[in-house]
Amino acid sequence: MSQKRTLEVELSTTGLGPDGRPRRVPLVVGGDAGGLALASPPADGPDLEGEHMLINIGPQHPATHGVLRLVLELDGETVVRCIPHIGYLHCGFEKIGEYRQYNQIIPWTDREDYLNSIGNNIAFALGAERLFGIEITERCKVLRVIGAELSRIASHLVWLGTTCIDIGAFTPFLWSFQERENIYNLLEAWVGARMTTSATRVGGMAADIPDKWVEGLVGFIRTFPKTIDECDRVLTKNGIWVGRTAGLGVMTPDEAINWSLSGPMLRASGVAYDVRRDFPYLDYETYDFDVPVGTAGDVYDRYLVRMEEMRQSVRILDQAVKRLPDGPVNVDDPRVILPPKSKATSEMESMIHHFKNVMEGPRPPVGECYVAVESPKGEKGYYMVSDGTSKPSRWRIRPPSFLNLAAIPRMVEGHLLSDVIAINASIDIVMGEIDR
Repeated sequence: MSQKRTLEVELSTTGLGPDGRPRRVPLVVGGDAGGLALASPPADGPDLEGEHMLINIGPQHPATHGVLRLVLELDGETVVRCIPHIGYLHCGFEKIGEYRQYNQIIPWTDREDYLNSIGNNIAFALGAERLFGIEITERCKVLRVIGAELSRIASHLVWLGTTCIDIGAFTPFLWSFQERENIYNLLEAWVGARMTTSATRVGGMAADIPDKWVEGLVGFIRTFPKTIDECDRVLTKNGIWVGRTAGLGVMTPDEAINWSLSGPMLRASGVAYDVRRDFPYLDYETYDFDVPVGTAGDVYDRYLVRMEEMRQSVRILDQAVKRLPDGPVNVDDPRVILPPKSKATSEMESMIHHFKNVMEGPRPPVGECYVAVESPKGEKGYYMVSDGTSKPSRWRIRPPSFLNLAAIPRMVEGHLLSDVIAINASIDIVMGEIDR
């Protein structure tokens, strides 16, 4: 059973109060029937039987957030059955990875969840480094934390802006995409790319941050919370927003676990699971941050969880900036890291290392590993098997969007057709990660 909640929201249809501000009215949300109500439901009308109708949403539909096709069986406006169809964007990432050197796979990770490219780069590099038995430098760890949290905020901003468009709000879309642009400017100054960054290398990073880059990051940390507060003020107590999100797509804690949900989808159902805290990497256990959780597991709680996650990412960024150490960003290991260009053109040994690294690729010992990180959409995992050559004999991706999307029939059945758009938006899918 879903939990009942009473929310005070602003409804323009109720007129203005004595103070000239919109009246605030309590709404009862949830309960056995779910949904939102201002008054007692109307009495049942006559039993009008009719044929069910099949409609397609997608694969070319802006509200499906990519080439997703949802076949819906409708009884009037009520969804009786939902069948998701995927595979329109299949690229064969995992098979291609078996024919690429480890560093050559990194550009492919950009194109899975392309809203979290630098986060994917970091996750793959962590897995490869475990295979190689490499311990990265302290500066590299902090820079990767910075990159991962910036990418988390950018991904959540895209979710926030596009969800507002889906539901009918426009102004927060402009605010969120402007802040996303500020993040992309930082990434471009760092690695020369904005969306598909290819920022990591096995054993380090493609580049260290340039001079005065930290000042730009500090400016973002100082100004960004104001934008989140403004979006919060406009949306959180807005009657239309609450009416379109509260009580929809409810997943109980047991259901969320049984469906293998992760990330904000799982935490909105009240399960406080975060890979950064429960299976720490990159010294996340030394950072002070909270893991926000919801209570009802509906679209509204998923919105609240993601909004708070952006605030927590700012906290982590602030701590990372203050602890960023000096030193090299790459390990001092010629087996995996290219020598400086000045040495490659003047020293025979460095030139040989450069040639062998580029032409043959570094070779990890025989073994296997699984490394998981907390991506913006949930637990992102990479499983790799090494046979001792320069290319993995098996590369398997654990995509959170794929598993989160699998639960959409459970979430939309019984709701209205218009609610399908809001529920699908709350999952925050990227089809490049689902189809792979």
